[in-house]
Amino acid sequence: MAKVAFIGLGVMGFPMAGHLKAKGHEVTVYNRNPAKARDWVARHGGRSVPTPAEAAKGQEIVFACVGNDDDLRAVTIAANGAFSGMEKGAVFVDHTTDSATVARELHEVAKRGGFGFVDAPVSGGQAGAENGALTVMCGGEPEAYARVEPVIASFSRMCRLMGPSGSGQLTKMVNQICIAGLVQGLSEGIHFAKRAGLDVETMLEVISKGAAGSWQMENRGRTMDQGKFDFGFAVGWMRKDLGIVLDEARRNGAQLPVTALVDQFYAEVQKKGGNRWDTSSLIALLEG
Repeated sequence: MAKVAFIGLGVMGFPMAGHLKAKGHEVTVYNRNPAKARDWVARHGGRSVPTPAEAAKGQEIVFACVGNDDDLRAVTIAANGAFSGMEKGAVFVDHTTDSATVARELHEVAKRGGFGFVDAPVSGGQAGAENGALTVMCGGEPEAYARVEPVIASFSRMCRLMGPSGSGQLTKMVNQICIAGLVQGLSEGIHFAKRAGLDVETMLEVISKGAAGSWQMENRGRTMDQGKFDFGFAVGWMRKDLGIVLDEARRNGAQLPVTALVDQFYAEVQKKGGNRWDTSSLIALLEG
C-alpha cells in the first residue's frame, strides 16, 4: 500500500481517489473548492489539506486530474503548488487531458527536482471512473512508470507506457480523433435510418454485432435516437481536447480534415446551447 495524494476532485477525480482509498492506500486530497474535499473525506475517510504543496508532502505518489494546461501549472509550479512539496524519489502522475508541451515542460522541472513525472490521461468517462475501469495512456521514464502502475490499477482496466514524456497525451489525442469521426458517422447513420423509415433500435441491435459496432454505438446509439444528451462527456470538454489535437497537428504536420470539421460541428452545438451536452449530441445538428 502507498501513501498518495489526489489533487482535483471533479467528476473524474472524486471517484478515482475513492478507488485508491478502497484499495487500502493512504489518501490525502486537495480540491480548489474545499467543500468538495470535505465531502470526499466524509464519504471515504483520509484527510484533506488547504494547498497542493501540503498535499504532496510526505507522499510517494501525487495524482492530479484538473481542467487544462493552466490549471495543471497552477497546482504544480505556482505558489503553494505540489512541486514545492514533492519528496525526492516520489512520482507525480497527471491524469488531466492537456498538451504534450506542458507534459514535457513539467517532466523537466520534476527531473531537476529529483522526482518523477508521468503524463497519464484517461479514457472511459465518468462511468469508467466510477466503475474503476478507465484506460490510462502514459508517458515518462520506465522507472517512474513501474512505480505507479500497480497503484493506477486501483481505478483502471488498462494501463500502458506509450513512450517518453508526452506520449500519453499524444495517445489521448489519437483517442479523441477517433471518437470525433466515429460519433459524426454514427449521427449520420442514425439520421439516415430515421429518414429511411427503419426501426432505429432494431437497426442498431443488428449492425452493432457487425463491423460497424463500437462503444459509442452500444452506449449512445439509443439515447441519440431519443434526443437525450444531459449526461456523459461534455461538448465543451471535447472542444478543449480537439483544440489541443489541432494545435499539435499544426506543429507535426498531420492532416486532420475530418477532425477539424467535427470540431466546427461541435461549435455549432455550443451555439444551440449544448456546451454541457454529451458529445453524442452531434446528431442534434442533423435533426434540426
